Amino acid sequence: MSRRSNLLLVAAAAVATIAVTLATAGRSGTLPEPRPLPEFTHAAERDWLSSPPLTRADLAGTVTLIDIWAFECWNCYRSFPWLKSLEARFADRDFRVIGVHAPEFEHEKDRARVAAKMDEFGLEHPVMIDNDFSYWRALGNRYWPTFYVVDREANIRGVFIGETHRGDARARAIEALVERLLEAR
Repeated sequence: MSRRSNLLLVAAAAVATIAVTLATAGRSGTLPEPRPLPEFTHAAERDWLSSPPLTRADLAGTVTLIDIWAFECWNCYRSFPWLKSLEARFADRDFRVIGVHAPEFEHEKDRARVAAKMDEFGLEHPVMIDNDFSYWRALGNRYWPTFYVVDREANIRGVFIGETHRGDARARAIEALVERLLEAR
């Protein structure tokens, strides 16, 4: 086998592994191996909305959903009604949502515009502004929206990609995983 053939075989195997991992995460709601949530990459007050800067340690004891979004992403804002219903459903439990705004376009880097869009969409949870994509890269993220389900020990237990609506398969999988993590002590 030639060196080029070997490289193609390795690349194909890597793509297949990633596809199976994502398919498994989407179907079962869990990752094959939980991994630690990276530390938030922005600690300045100006980089956070609806909250002082948070750290990974601030999540201890809570189940958290990290929502990667951009305000011009229609798949993101069409997911907000479901996201807000999830927050309401688990409001009396140790659950929280943290948004990470990662701009797709230059005009989305404006903090005031992000804040205005949060008001427009009725988002009240903390949002970190990730204009430099440092957190996006720390997560290894590639898509808007992506939802990371994080357990009480700040480990990522599920990754779900795409627009989500109440009652659809992705929503049911995320909600089941959140429920399972909330029940675990």
